Order: sequence, then structure tokens, then C-alpha cells
Amino acid sequence: MARKLGHKHSMNLPHHGTLQDVRARIETAARAAGREASEITLIAVSKTFGAEDILPVLQAGQTGFGENRVQEAAGKWPALRSSATRLELHLIGSLQSNKAADAVRLFDAIHTIDRPRIAQAVAAEMAKQARQAQLFIQVNTGDEKQKAGVSVGSADNFIAECRNKHRLQISGLMCIPPVNEMPDRHFELLAQIARRNDLANLSMGMSGDFETAIKFGATHVRVGSAIFGTREGQPR
Repeated sequence: MARKLGHKHSMNLPHHGTLQDVRARIETAARAAGREASEITLIAVSKTFGAEDILPVLQAGQTGFGENRVQEAAGKWPALRSSATRLELHLIGSLQSNKAADAVRLFDAIHTIDRPRIAQAVAAEMAKQARQAQLFIQVNTGDEKQKAGVSVGSADNFIAECRNKHRLQISGLMCIPPVNEMPDRHFELLAQIARRNDLANLSMGMSGDFETAIKFGATHVRVGSAIFGTREGQPR
């Protein structure tokens, strides 16, 4: 399956210099914001790409990768891990409770804790597997009905519930701003929620807006098309 996916997209894969270009842009944006580039984790979003497309990026020194689907990640990353000395795999897509066991087993970070059932399932699996993952709560900053994430008004209570009831070590917050709005307000809103809840990490910013996200304090940026090219004809 991984080979099929990789073949499908390999013609769209840009020169590997694009990874260096993204790193340079992160460094420039960090400097403009009075920050150090070392504070910012680049997550190369490899969803829908096969192992043969990912391997050159891995060999170029990239260590953090993001996937949307647990099942897809399970099909390609165990083999890729065997060829990497250091690797962090991030789940950046919605998580179903029946996939919690596989998610905890596969991923080093989960960015999409967004409801009590998921928090409970992840807590139970981490205890069962004696494995810790870095956890982010997804906040629906635009309160979009079709989008996952806890509402802005419920965010503080949900963070407290994750900490106190489920005993989860919450690392930070994640958001995906509405596509038809400027992202600035959403990044600032997420940063405000994080500050008042003493959360250090902000997973925000994608290929089109990661430099803006860095200005507002992003610690993790999720960059796909700027590294891998387009997916199924759709830029991101």
C-alpha cells in the first residue's frame, strides 16, 4: 500500500532543497519574532505519501513527521522507524476511541485530544502500555460545526478535566483556523488560552501560514505541501 501511495505522488515531489527552504523560512520568521529557531519543531506532514517519498526527507535529516490516520501510519512507519536513528511521529488527525491503543503504540505525540471519551481512552492505553506520549488539546478556535476540537468556551474546563480527572500530562494546544479567515486572530486566541492554563506548547501553522504562527508563539508547525508537494492535486 505504501508503494502504491508513493508512486501516485512521486511525480509531484519537489527537490529536497525545499526542506532546507522551509527550515530557512522558520529561522527567518523566528528571528523576526525575537525567538530562536531551535524553539520551533518542524513537523513534515507525510499523510498520503508512501515510504519511498518519505525516505529521502528522512535521510535529509528531518526527524518529525505528521500523519492524519492511524491505520495509514501503521502501514508504513514501523519499517521506516527501523532505518531512523531518531524519529518523532505526530498524530495530527482526528482520533477515534477504538484506535486509541494503536495511536499510543505508534505515535510519540497526539495533537487531537478533543473530547472526554478520547481523553479517557488515551489515558487508559498509556497506563496499560506504560508509554507516555506528548499530548495536545485541539481547540476549535473558529467554533466551526464541521470541525473537530473543543469549543473556545469549553477549553479551560476541558484542560482541567484532562489534568484532574484523567491525570493526563497536557503539553499544549493545537488549532486549525478557518480557511476563509485570516489566521492571526486564531493564533492569538490559542496563545491566550495556553497562557492562562500554563501550557508551553502551541501546535499551529501550516504551509501557507506557519511564519505567521511563529510570530504568535508556535512551537510546532505542521508543514506538508511546502516539503512534499501537492496531494491528489490539492495544495496545502
